[in-house]
Amino acid sequence: MIVPPPMASLPAPPTPFGSCPRGCGGGVPLPRRAIRPRGGGLATRAARSCYRFRTDDGGVVDVAVSGKEGDGGGGYAVEVEVPHLPGARGREGVLVLRATGSGDGVPLAPAGGGDCLAAELSFDAPRSPFYLSFLLTDAAGAEIRTHRKTNFRVPVGVGPGSPAPLGMSDSGDGAVNFAVYSKSANAVALYLYSGGDDDEPALEIDLDPYIHRTGNIWHVSLASVDGYVRYGFCCGGVRRPLLDPYVKVIGDFVSGNSVHDEGVTVPSIRCLASLTQVPSYNWGRDRHPCLPLEKLVVYRANVALFTKDKSSGLLDRAAGTFSGLAAKIEHFRSLGVNAVLLEPVFPFHQVKGPYFPYHFFSPMNLYSSEGSSVSAVKCMKDMVKAMHKSGIEVLLEVVFTHTAEGGSECQMISMRGIDNSSYYIANGIAGCKASVLNCNHPVTEKLILDSLRHWVLDFHVDGFCFINAPFLVRGQGGEYLSRPPLLEAIAFDPVLSMTKIIADPWSPLDISNVQFPFPHWKRWAEMNTRFSIDVRKFLKREALISDLATRLCGSGDLFSTRGPAFSFNYVSRNSGLSLVDLVSFSDDLASELSWNCGEEGPSENNAVLQTRLRQMRNFLFILFVSLGIPVLNMGDECGHSAAGSVSYKDRGPLNWIGMKTSFVKEVIRFISFLTALRSRRCDIFQRREFLKLENIHWYGSDLSEPRWDDPNNNFLCMHINAEVDEMVADSVKGDLYICFNANAESVSVTLPGLTEGSVWVRLVDTSLAFPGFFSTESNPKVQQMPGLWSYNVEAHTCVLFESKCALA
Repeated sequence: MIVPPPMASLPAPPTPFGSCPRGCGGGVPLPRRAIRPRGGGLATRAARSCYRFRTDDGGVVDVAVSGKEGDGGGGYAVEVEVPHLPGARGREGVLVLRATGSGDGVPLAPAGGGDCLAAELSFDAPRSPFYLSFLLTDAAGAEIRTHRKTNFRVPVGVGPGSPAPLGMSDSGDGAVNFAVYSKSANAVALYLYSGGDDDEPALEIDLDPYIHRTGNIWHVSLASVDGYVRYGFCCGGVRRPLLDPYVKVIGDFVSGNSVHDEGVTVPSIRCLASLTQVPSYNWGRDRHPCLPLEKLVVYRANVALFTKDKSSGLLDRAAGTFSGLAAKIEHFRSLGVNAVLLEPVFPFHQVKGPYFPYHFFSPMNLYSSEGSSVSAVKCMKDMVKAMHKSGIEVLLEVVFTHTAEGGSECQMISMRGIDNSSYYIANGIAGCKASVLNCNHPVTEKLILDSLRHWVLDFHVDGFCFINAPFLVRGQGGEYLSRPPLLEAIAFDPVLSMTKIIADPWSPLDISNVQFPFPHWKRWAEMNTRFSIDVRKFLKREALISDLATRLCGSGDLFSTRGPAFSFNYVSRNSGLSLVDLVSFSDDLASELSWNCGEEGPSENNAVLQTRLRQMRNFLFILFVSLGIPVLNMGDECGHSAAGSVSYKDRGPLNWIGMKTSFVKEVIRFISFLTALRSRRCDIFQRREFLKLENIHWYGSDLSEPRWDDPNNNFLCMHINAEVDEMVADSVKGDLYICFNANAESVSVTLPGLTEGSVWVRLVDTSLAFPGFFSTESNPKVQQMPGLWSYNVEAHTCVLFESKCALA
């Protein structure tokens, strides 16, 4: 049914005959009262759209199109009036209305008081929308056309639509509404495509700016979209379909034949929106785990690479998908992980990688068993539901600072072609070759906020890690803003402020990490790049021990106004060396601060292998005993290697056969021990506030003051006194004493004295053989050391002691 707009929403044209988009034949909207209804032919429930045309000889033609909803099915009626305006017509005799391609005609007869000629044409129309084309002939058979020398052409089944919501939506009366923001476009068309691989649209609907535009939003409603499967918007008269930024279901990303653009050969790429509505989903009793920030243990994973290898043991349809991720929940549980951070799942450029998206409202098609957008939506929701059932939160890495769109017309996928000046920073950012989004422009800000809320409300996602965060503080000219509107809006949004929001300074544009003062309103957490740098430097014997001490205590230099729970710590990440490569390769990798432990690459030297094993244990140990949130990178638990490459493209899928080796089982059990230790000693390791200064003591090997300023000093001891909660009975827990030795020689350390009846119990010594290098408190073989004891801390070793009451 065609639904006419309210009369107040029809602006008066600037001239009696305004212009119209391509193909409309010169019609402009006409107020409903200009057409006087006459009896016969029209059903009682009829909606009317009215148009006025100027003829080639200066006359006027008014056209009203009505959709019928009678008992006999759908149909349409057309009323045509030709006013007898003085001097407007030079033709005499009967005028005949004839549909294009039809030999039959309907004569126009005087209507009402005889002030005009009129005719009514009724016909069946099983499918709409469409354009009705007709012409008029006089008594002599001469054709009367519009002033543009075209047939009269009016849309049928097309209504004005609504400017909200953006994207495709159900109007509630069976019609489908489309709305897109474009300030710069002087013309917008909606292209509908039927099935198959046809590149040409089956129907083109030009939007009239007097009817289909409210402010800078273009909108239109269609009575039906049956028979069509995809759609796209064309803006500014360019016949190139563009992806609706707000659509929830999309088609496949298509890379076409290469074209020459300004002397450069570039691929032609595009993606169309699907007319398929997102199916409803039964979430049942699903609830967000809502874990406190300080309780998190995070595992960063790539959906495809996590289970893509046949060694995962999954069926082909599940390998490398959201379903494959859900199938490995027990692996996360064995590690003690309670949050999974997924690398970007937005649709992305398959050559450039997942950090170059082109759409923000749907998951990647390839991450589903069927390879379709609808399937991906369901698979991802199933995965989130399964994770929540196991108490695991799902966090998403998101990229809103740039897209996969290129600057040339053939590489415009969506926003660049729809409204480049609003969505993108006009002249880019100096030194950056990529298309940078204007994130703090009100329109782009709304797009990002709507996208984030969509993932929380519709997919039950628990939080987001914003990649390339420094670009989120840029203004419309690329300048830095002290209070970026987008970040402030996210921090205080009633939906988003209840989730985890994390800023990551890593930039996929130039593969860099730039930590800088980030506006946070005590809501934003951050990926702590300094933690990774300082821990690597210490274990490589290139850092001051004061830097290590700062990281162990929660990076107070960076998070003094927020607390250690806002520091997401990591030692390796997906964009650099994996953990095993970090201790195996260092040639030509100065920026990675790695150390090969004496031999480059794979080695059969037992001494080198033992040092590498200790170093891997040390990295994991320091990660988990530091205040803040530990982030474990995919594959670090199983020695996953990229052969020393730091390129994201060189990463391969996880080899699950390796999970069965004794080495991997040892690492997994060690990580599980460390996560359990953090939980058991939550009074020290899981804190929103920093440790009190009086509860931390630093020592050298003999309980003397550490040599803080000595660049050659690579040994540090940390004594943590357990806090007493006077409100809780029996709240006293043991002290911790932790030794860090990065030297190539062993160091004899003196342990502090304890009160009578207490002893030091060694929990970890990374130099010992498995399984003795770590122990649980229930292990009867735990080594006890009463009184004032010395302990030999081997080279490249970390040791952890906990005070306990002596056994009777």
